[in-house]
Amino acid sequence: MTESCVLRMESISKSFPGVLALDKVQFELLKGEVHVLLGENGAGKSTLMKILSGAYVKDEGEITIDDNLIEIESPAHAQKLGIGIIYQEFNLNPYLSVAENIFLGREPTILPGIIDWKKIYRDAQDILDSLCVEIDAKQIVETLGVAMQQMVEVAKALSLNARILIMDEPTASLSNKEIEALFKTIKKLQDDGVAIIYISHRLEEIFRIGNRVTVLRDGKYVDTKPVSELTKDEMVKMMVNRDLDDHIPKIKAEIGDVVMEVENVSVKDRLQDISFKLRKGEILGIAGLMGAGRTRLAKTLFGAEKISKGKILVDGVEIHMNSPRDSINAGIGLVTEDRKNEGLILDLSVKQNVCLPNMNKFINSGLINSRIENQAVDNYIDKLNIKTPTRNQLAIYLSGGNQQKVVLSKWLCSDAKIFIFDEPTRGIDVGAKTEIYQLMNQLVAKGVAIIMISSEMPEILGMSDRILIMRNGRIAGELSDTDASQEKIMNHALGEAYEAVL
Repeated sequence: MTESCVLRMESISKSFPGVLALDKVQFELLKGEVHVLLGENGAGKSTLMKILSGAYVKDEGEITIDDNLIEIESPAHAQKLGIGIIYQEFNLNPYLSVAENIFLGREPTILPGIIDWKKIYRDAQDILDSLCVEIDAKQIVETLGVAMQQMVEVAKALSLNARILIMDEPTASLSNKEIEALFKTIKKLQDDGVAIIYISHRLEEIFRIGNRVTVLRDGKYVDTKPVSELTKDEMVKMMVNRDLDDHIPKIKAEIGDVVMEVENVSVKDRLQDISFKLRKGEILGIAGLMGAGRTRLAKTLFGAEKISKGKILVDGVEIHMNSPRDSINAGIGLVTEDRKNEGLILDLSVKQNVCLPNMNKFINSGLINSRIENQAVDNYIDKLNIKTPTRNQLAIYLSGGNQQKVVLSKWLCSDAKIFIFDEPTRGIDVGAKTEIYQLMNQLVAKGVAIIMISSEMPEILGMSDRILIMRNGRIAGELSDTDASQEKIMNHALGEAYEAVL
């Protein structure tokens, strides 16, 4: 890594309606370094990077690239300047092929107006192969899972030959194998002199690939330090300005009667003979590798997938789940892994998102009681510490962690007795994670039953009373909290392949 400064951002400010997102923030990037940008959700990280990538226009401040003062006018202008970005939120067209997404707007041509399809598919496949992922460049994006769509985003950014590459939570949906492949790619890019801005809430990654860390808090610059001079606890304290003694504060609740029974449930070509029981006050963890069927199971239990065989009982009564409404009526709430596309309506307010599925609670004699609505929403804003200027703020302007809390508020308002958490802390900072864990503790203490799907091993081990491990659409094993370990979980998740990995 050389000491050549390729980027300097000074006194950057940006406001949105009712929110000062950035307040005179500074940031510096050196050639060939991985500079980690840290902060809680809402600290201003993504806003700063959207300014750099041309998605937002700054209100104040200066941006210097290679000692040249630059006004970044648009994403296309940023790309011409050699700036590429991998957003936390996917920015793909689901109806186009992988290759078309990678080269969208930059398609090579044989003659003017005639696209060179052979070159597009060949070049896209070369990039995908370099990432060690099994994706066909001709495959339509909507047929890919979340993890594979993330890898397409990585490939798209790499196709730009960017000199400055921004990675916003790039590993949030990736398996360990995919993460290792990404890290190898990052190392190669560093060796080639590419400067990388890396945003992640997975602190263990920072010590593996980070050179320096800049911390933001509440839209303000805190400090910049070499990674080698910091411990994990010091990073956390810089981010939240407080000590978090226990990042996973599991409290054992009293386990009660069976509230849900899943008997030999199958979904054609997706799930096979899934059976388990869920009890009041229990957190049932579901582990497994990407593609094992965990999210498919969550959607099936929520009525979004049609059961081909088997049955689901709630409080001993069989529930015929033809749609999510049937599940909601049975007292089931799903906190989806894809909060932006499936959990929220981003162009509606916090109040509307919380109340929309629960309108029957606020209607009296055919009229909506706005006073009761407002009281309910304000209660959840206060209880879950949702950072929003008002209940009428549009959900799109909230940080990822606060959007997650709005999704949770929606189901708390519904008085659900069974919560399904699918990757509940994906893309959320350590402070917000602790708040989510504490909320889960409060729910089970009241007798609510929780199914928690997670790819984070410490989360599964730390929060679960019992763990089911899925493999190839089946339950491959079950472990108690006292018997579970990372090795045993991986043994069930990989099966015979486990010995080869070791």
